[in-house]
Amino acid sequence: MHHQKEHRCDVLIVGSGAAGLSLALQLAQDLSVIVLSKGPLREGSTLYAQGGIAAVFDENDSIASHVNDTLIAGAGLCEDAAVQFTAENAKTAMEWLIDQGVPFDQYRDDDGVLKYHLTREGGHSHRRILHAADATGRAVQITLVDQVRRHPNIRLLENYNAIDLITDAKLGNEGNKCHGAYVWNRDNEQVEVIAARFVALATGGASKVYLYTSNPDVASGDGIAMAWRAGCRVANMEFNQFHPTSLYHPDAQNYLITEAMRGEGAYLKRPDGTRFMPDFDERAELAPRDIVARAIDFEMKRLGVACVYLDISHQPKDFIIEHFPTIYAKCLSVGIDITKQPIPVVPAAHYTCGGVMTNLNGQTDIPNLYAIGEVAYTGLHGANRMASNSLLECVVFAQSAARNILQQWPTSTATPQLPAWDESRVSNSDEEVVITHNWHELRMFMWDFVGIVRTTKRLERALHRVELLQREIQEYYRHFRVSNNLLELRNLTMVAELIIKSAMRRKESRGLHYTLDYPEQAAHSSPTILKPE
Repeated sequence: MHHQKEHRCDVLIVGSGAAGLSLALQLAQDLSVIVLSKGPLREGSTLYAQGGIAAVFDENDSIASHVNDTLIAGAGLCEDAAVQFTAENAKTAMEWLIDQGVPFDQYRDDDGVLKYHLTREGGHSHRRILHAADATGRAVQITLVDQVRRHPNIRLLENYNAIDLITDAKLGNEGNKCHGAYVWNRDNEQVEVIAARFVALATGGASKVYLYTSNPDVASGDGIAMAWRAGCRVANMEFNQFHPTSLYHPDAQNYLITEAMRGEGAYLKRPDGTRFMPDFDERAELAPRDIVARAIDFEMKRLGVACVYLDISHQPKDFIIEHFPTIYAKCLSVGIDITKQPIPVVPAAHYTCGGVMTNLNGQTDIPNLYAIGEVAYTGLHGANRMASNSLLECVVFAQSAARNILQQWPTSTATPQLPAWDESRVSNSDEEVVITHNWHELRMFMWDFVGIVRTTKRLERALHRVELLQREIQEYYRHFRVSNNLLELRNLTMVAELIIKSAMRRKESRGLHYTLDYPEQAAHSSPTILKPE
């Protein structure tokens, strides 16, 4: 057996989006950091985030208003302290991003003063969205990647999957601190060990569990599954946000059409050209995402059509191209001129509102283990995430986690010697087709049975299927060497089970969870918390 490679650092950060890289940069002045990235460093959900980041920069706006809008969007399930904390720290977080060099759009007012251009999105009562044209996430990601690549205290391990966390329980010790992780080097297909005094999960969400998703391939719920296996509680996993408008075209899968387009006057239309959102909500196209996604789902099922249409062609051509250059170019590349034609759209799984339970410092149930960004449940989003609070959460909680880790650092203890990964009893699989088949089946039944509209019967059916799949995968996992597809499938089936069980517990319709069996909202409600046995 080959000698296994061991890496050592002060802090291991699993994930390289806005949350992970922000945390790395804030710790690296004082500590040695390893950032683990499943693919190339730039790849991840942050890169594809279009709309922007919410923060109070306008003198007519207020933190109280940002808090109130978030609470309304969260449908009564937000945790007030988390919402207040995030809104209060939003401006500082944005100023930090500006200091890093993120080029948010600016303009000169009538007095010639340079100001940030603020846009408005669904659920917001004011213009408070900082943005970089219609590719804000890309601007944030590229800026942060440039910074971490230059930092001498940050080591970047690209093309690595995290397999499992290493805790005291795993080592057979007293207590349950986290000491590092087993990771899989995708380039040489070897398992390696990373020992760290602190570990932070910044792995993003789990939307890849669904057939149609706006997320990149890496969004496979790895952090949620690893934390659950290690003994962390999860909360609100039933609340999956479906972005109402993903481009429906065979040559452009996973491509999102930003909500800001509706903010700037685009209409949703049936194939016959008539608008339908005013029939569902007085806010029409600016209603919260869950209402818009359900309306589209309803119209598609009622009419038996494959998509609906988003139309901004009534606006001036120059206005459209200036505000939405990326979308204009992308649609043009598949033969759609958005200045003249409507865009075919369908809803797609977009954001995981639940996740690993943390406090306001990003600390999980396991000492020395943190979770920040979409992987975490902080209580900010409640039953529905308001637009542009997600990148905000990444940076705000990266800052609070960094402060907490630096406070804990002087009293933290050295990492024990960690055992090597045992590969002595496994062999290479000659049946990759089994994994591919299971993968497709999982995403298909999650879309059909645990999607935008649910029923108890559909959920029971999905649970039965996922339990069968898990047995098959467990068998596979024990006997064959790890691979990217096997690791992701193992994590996604676990996350699917958590989503289904959480949905079965909620006997009401609220926010993103809508069930035909309990269409009303209950008078009293609380977060759905699942605890490992």
